[in-house]
Amino acid sequence: QGQLAESGGGLVPGGGSLRLSCVVSGSMISTEHMGWYRQAPGKQRELIAIVTSGGPKNYDDSVKGRFTVSRDNTANTVYLQMNNLKPEDTAVYYCNRLDSPQWNWGQGTQVTVSS
Repeated sequence: QGQLAESGGGLVPGGGSLRLSCVVSGSMISTEHMGWYRQAPGKQRELIAIVTSGGPKNYDDSVKGRFTVSRDNTANTVYLQMNNLKPEDTAVYYCNRLDSPQWNWGQGTQVTVSS
């Protein structure tokens, strides 16, 4: 069972950038497909970026071209570089493995983008 700790969120103006980190403890991520999710107020949590164990990545259309997911298996950490942020990116961001059963969700990190 991995434990997830997301960080790096904050308040930024539209067009700004943030880099989120997700440190996993208790389980190695090297063989895991990992994902970044977000949950906006009043909405369901959605999957926005995937980085597979072998390295290929995939993105939701809403973030494609602006967000970049990466991983450092030696640090057991997954990253999300977010550029050209928009107010609609405002949400709590989470990471987790893709396979079931997923690990218990972390606290997430709040990203707020002002217009």
